[in-house]
Amino acid sequence: MVKLTLREKESIQEAVRRFRKLVERSGLKKEMRRREYYEKPSETKRRARLRAERRSRRTRMIQGL
Repeated sequence: MVKLTLREKESIQEAVRRFRKLVERSGLKKEMRRREYYEKPSETKRRARLRAERRSRRTRMIQGL
């Protein structure tokens, strides 16, 4: 949960800008996008497996240089 307290003499625009940064850093926006549509567990596992394969391929390529 993101909480923002208004500072003294802080304009609304500055507070909104600070709030956006807080939401972005907390990962809330990313989480909302991820949960926007239902994804089957098999699809989640498949995406994780593909991500791991790409990561290992990248590390092997870097180590080979």
